[in-house]
Amino acid sequence: MRRTSGYLISLLLLIQGLSLSGQDTIMFPLRIRAGIDLVGPGMYIDNRNNLTAEGFVSYDRNESMSYVLEGGYLKYKYSQYNYDYQANGIFLRAGVDFDLLKPLVSKGKHWAGVGLRYGAGFYRSSYPSLVSDNYWGSASSAIPSRNAVAHFLEFAPGVRSELFRNVSIGWTIRLNLLLSAGTGKNVRPVYIPGFGNGGKSTSAGINYYIVWSIPYKTKRVIIKKEVPQEEEETEQESPSTTQPVTTGRP
Repeated sequence: MRRTSGYLISLLLLIQGLSLSGQDTIMFPLRIRAGIDLVGPGMYIDNRNNLTAEGFVSYDRNESMSYVLEGGYLKYKYSQYNYDYQANGIFLRAGVDFDLLKPLVSKGKHWAGVGLRYGAGFYRSSYPSLVSDNYWGSASSAIPSRNAVAHFLEFAPGVRSELFRNVSIGWTIRLNLLLSAGTGKNVRPVYIPGFGNGGKSTSAGINYYIVWSIPYKTKRVIIKKEVPQEEEETEQESPSTTQPVTTGRP
């Protein structure tokens, strides 16, 4: 029985070797990544009323797809002539990233592709001061703090490239579609964590990441062998000129 098992294993290895014959392969590192955004803290330096801190972790399923989980914290204040708005909370995004680069180009170090996300913002918002004008004059009021959960979808193209060993930098553009603000039809939040402007059904943003990665596995990836195109040389035959032979009598 042991000898039979050995024969079967040898046969499987032989079949696998034959299937790989005539094809090129590379060893592709699959990685676990963790990144932090630099845009939010940079904007906080300019405007102390608004703070966004976020990061992500990802796990390579294969050479072209990764699972991604993102999260962050928002503290937001906004004032204009007739109202003040405050919001704070956390947000989560979960989805996948697809690498559009070929494995021979990316080599696990570079990434250019798109991401798809489902996001949720868990936040608390309030209007401490709200002034409305009417026929009889101005009326002051306030909307007390309330909890809400927003839901949205996200399309996220971006690029990333390794700067040092296991350290990468890159950016991601975020195009969001709001499914629900979580506050009902009568009240629209000014700003939603993880989404952006709550007064519109769509929003856009950008993140600039610094990323640390750890290779956890090496995968053999088959690359189709490029067959050089053979140029067919056509030989042009030069026309043969045959002169008639004349024989004449002297």
